[in-house]
Amino acid sequence: MSATGGTEPDSKSPGDRIPALLQRFAPTAPPTNLAGAAVLIILREGARDIETLLIERAIRSNDRASGHIALPGGHVQAGDRSLAETALRECAEEVGLRPGDLRSAPRFVGIEPARAFSMEVAVFAAELGDPAPGPTAYSPNEVASIFWLPRSALERSERVPRPTDRGTVEVPAVKYADHVLWGFTRRLLLKFFGFPDDPEDDRAVRESSNVPGLNRARRTG
Repeated sequence: MSATGGTEPDSKSPGDRIPALLQRFAPTAPPTNLAGAAVLIILREGARDIETLLIERAIRSNDRASGHIALPGGHVQAGDRSLAETALRECAEEVGLRPGDLRSAPRFVGIEPARAFSMEVAVFAAELGDPAPGPTAYSPNEVASIFWLPRSALERSERVPRPTDRGTVEVPAVKYADHVLWGFTRRLLLKFFGFPDDPEDDRAVRESSNVPGLNRARRTG
């Protein structure tokens, strides 16, 4: 994944900032054999900053990601013809946004490792179209709520205790309103927006088995 520095978009006029981020990546659709899951970074121009659509997972007893903050996305299914199709299908299922609601085809950002699960995750990014219907918690059994995270919120992190398979572990996290963003999704957004690497992330990965949004059971329907 390319990184150009966490402050570069501020040098652009508001209407040019998201295209400047996306033009670094090609609108390709890699085959499904390259990764086991795909996520979609959906961007919009907020009142003061670029914003990213995030979801809060529903509470489910059989889901280790219950209540976690994540990007729309999930596992590849047998009918998916590409990883881009996986990301778009999951986006429609979880937040009700379809390809026509995006300004253009998703850009392929890269393949990122979900190291705690030995899984490769395909990452795509796109801008919300205008006009477009607002996203909703379209699948309430999976998504409890949605919200938009300003890019500037990623500038501040602190260590917070999080429950993991290895007990409670302190991990670097971003707090925004009543949400706590940590793990895979936080690391992914920091990298996408070009913020410096956080050395605490490597320690947290070793200590935690949490990958928000991607450690739910595969759906078969």
